[in-house]
Amino acid sequence: MRILLAEDEETIAVTLGDALEAAGHEVLHAPDGQRAIELLESATRIDCVVTDIRMPRRGGLEVLARSKELDATRPVVVATGFASVDQAVEAMRMGAANYVQKPFRNEAIVALVGTFARLVELERENAGLKAAASGSHNLAGVVGASPRMAQVFHRLRTVAPGEATILVEGESGTGKERVARAIHALSARAKGPFVAIGCGALPETLLEAELFGHEKGAFTDAKKERRGRFELAHGGTLFLDDVDDLPLAMQVKLLRVLQERVVERLGGESTVSVDFRLVAATKVPLAVRVKEGRFREDLYWRLHVVPILLPPLRERVGDVPILAAHFLERHGAGRHHIARASLEALERHAWPGNVRELENALLRGMALAGGRAELSLDDLLDGVEGAARASSSAPVPASASASVPAASASLVAGGAYSPRPVSAHGADGTLLPLREVMHLHEREHLKRALQATGGRRQQAAQLLGISRKVLWEKLREHQIGDDEEQA
Repeated sequence: MRILLAEDEETIAVTLGDALEAAGHEVLHAPDGQRAIELLESATRIDCVVTDIRMPRRGGLEVLARSKELDATRPVVVATGFASVDQAVEAMRMGAANYVQKPFRNEAIVALVGTFARLVELERENAGLKAAASGSHNLAGVVGASPRMAQVFHRLRTVAPGEATILVEGESGTGKERVARAIHALSARAKGPFVAIGCGALPETLLEAELFGHEKGAFTDAKKERRGRFELAHGGTLFLDDVDDLPLAMQVKLLRVLQERVVERLGGESTVSVDFRLVAATKVPLAVRVKEGRFREDLYWRLHVVPILLPPLRERVGDVPILAAHFLERHGAGRHHIARASLEALERHAWPGNVRELENALLRGMALAGGRAELSLDDLLDGVEGAARASSSAPVPASASASVPAASASLVAGGAYSPRPVSAHGADGTLLPLREVMHLHEREHLKRALQATGGRRQQAAQLLGISRKVLWEKLREHQIGDDEEQA
């Protein structure tokens, strides 16, 4: 860090200057206040000011005032051999970072400046991350700079202006709806409506009414006619989230809409033409659902026109700091920051809940920080079981898993927590695709966790290092019900 040392006493200037340089700082010496102000006004970058109060030509308070005028964030330390309460109060009122009385130990000033150096470095890093998050690595609200996300951005820019149906694949929490909104914003339909619906959020009867709408009197509570999501998306984009959860009967009806571009409201006798662009999202590869007989192959090919695969956060090297800066700016207006060591620890965390989990961690950190500007790692990962504070690869001791049954804790501590072997070959002996093997492996891993915890889902989620909601989604995805939890 470059430090301006404004001091007219040669002995102090030499000894303190040597101590600061020995600590790795660059020191610019000004023997009087006028020279100090000239250096501040020059093009030379100055990161911190240490100034005496009483000096020839211009005083230290004038140096302080001019420094604050030029850069309000630059720390200024004021020192004097003629200390008074009034001087100290005035210096702090004017924005001095600290006020020290002579004689002082050089080591104390070096330590103080070292603290400022770390803060300045942190602010520069955060400024760089904010610039990255809001610059070329932020495409219509989708943030990232990793090679995997660069591929996503390239495909988004290529296909968004067209009309082709897009299928977004990715784990829960990877930001599939945000990608869908980016596609809409970059398309020729951007001025039209963006209509979203989750296919797994409603029972089949309500889902049909939501999608197709209904006429007055179509059923008991149908007091008036209502347009469905297909009609509401006319001229814009329809986003079907969790399309892998779409019931088979609804798959047939969706296929007809996509083929004929007409809908018929519940209780209606006529059809309505609709014009929308479809973006669908799935948390499970639809090809797997087709093989399982849970998804129509003809609908699969209707949806799988332009696939976009969103990588999990653990595979997005370098994106955690950028996303963290983006969320801190969005939710905290830049009032908070994260130390380098904590950021590195966050990068090592597995983030099973992906970007959604990271965003929640930052919201939690800001809530627990109170009035502190710096978010601690303990606040960010508070209550995250299995994180090992994101910095250690050592097994979790049994004592750290008090909420997990003894058998489960011993599995963790002993390193014996592993899924049953999964065959990489199909019934005909052919090698299965990697994604299908991983899907099967995950299923066995979930079943083993439930077995280890006696079917207790909350404790299984803690053991796996994921939230209960993510576990619930995974169990539903793999069709693991209550009857299998004890198996």
